[in-house]
Amino acid sequence: MPTQRDPDLGTILAVFAHPDDEAYLAGALMAAAVDAGRRVVCVTATRGELGFPDDDGRSLEERKAVRTAELAGCLEILGVTEHHWLDYPDAGCAAVDDAEAAARIAALIDDVRPDTLLTFGPDGQTYHDDHIAVSRWCTLAATRADHEPTLLYAAMTSQWADAFGAFVPFDVVSMVPGADPPIVPAEELAVRFVATGELLERKVAALRHQASQVDPLVGMVGSEAFAGLVADELYRAPRPGDHGLVPPAS
Repeated sequence: MPTQRDPDLGTILAVFAHPDDEAYLAGALMAAAVDAGRRVVCVTATRGELGFPDDDGRSLEERKAVRTAELAGCLEILGVTEHHWLDYPDAGCAAVDDAEAAARIAALIDDVRPDTLLTFGPDGQTYHDDHIAVSRWCTLAATRADHEPTLLYAAMTSQWADAFGAFVPFDVVSMVPGADPPIVPAEELAVRFVATGELLERKVAALRHQASQVDPLVGMVGSEAFAGLVADELYRAPRPGDHGLVPPAS
């Protein structure tokens, strides 16, 4: 499908698992919506306290504080002023009761009344259990809320996966060793938004504010390549059988 220079998604509710997920997958879409005067509400399921090297000497509470502050600065750069924490434990979303989490998100849907609900696909992009749980919660919430938003799942095309894989093998980020990237044919995309110019610079700046997570990747690939890798924001509509997906091991 052609690149959408300004996809009007109306009011956006973006629900993701960890700080930095939202900026990677929807930072430019959210910033463009804010610039156009549309309402954007972001929800984060966990504080991401486990997203540090094993030898990091800080306590879990200190790590939470770091990532909380990083996300606040990131959202400020994007212009997003409405944010909610679900405060589930990092790496613990799969153990959370689906009905309870979905009810909380459904309540937000009915309060915000978004036109579009952005979240992970059922593969979680990287087969991360937290990502998959958030996708499941949002899918349930969208069916149980009184208000009915358009639900869109983050996706990757073979072109994007090849570009990323030229710098970082998928096994480095995948939670399932040997699994193939969950590719979506380009013709199935509902949204293909490519950030350029000032908007891309802003997205990169927002991501760089989450330094504890982003700096290692930037150090690995370089600033120019990093900007190219994060420019695309791709989404698809749900399809039958999504939450029965099993990662295809190669």
